Amino acid sequence: MHDTQADMHRILLVEDNDDHAELVSRCLEDRGKRLRIKRLGDGEAALAWLEAGAARPADDADWPPELILLDLRLPKIDGMEVLDRIKASEALRNIPVVILSSSAAAGDLEGAYSRHANSYVVKPLDAASLAAILDKLGCYWFDVNRRPALG
Repeated sequence: MHDTQADMHRILLVEDNDDHAELVSRCLEDRGKRLRIKRLGDGEAALAWLEAGAARPADDADWPPELILLDLRLPKIDGMEVLDRIKASEALRNIPVVILSSSAAAGDLEGAYSRHANSYVVKPLDAASLAAILDKLGCYWFDVNRRPALG
């Protein structure tokens, strides 16, 4: 049986660190699920891409993302501002946003949830632990969680 683009789960990864982005992408792809990961390296690019969503061609395989993995420490526009703008947008607010950060600071955690993050995950330092966490994350968001279609 041939997988179509419609069978793919779409993830937007907003991460400025190339090594972290590669590791996250590899861990998610290793789950054996049909995932399509779009990576953007700064907050400004992420917002521009997301806010242009309604104007995308119908055959854009990356749109709409079913999940956003968002780092907090981003160039140009930081992750908290990106989160604020996503959750303030009627067109975007229903896309789940998981903060994926190396910060375990209480202020970051509280700030993310006060801005309506759907989840907050601290990136562990070793690849095996990160892979285990991402496997659970993928399992939850794509196999367990149910939500309305996005578009």
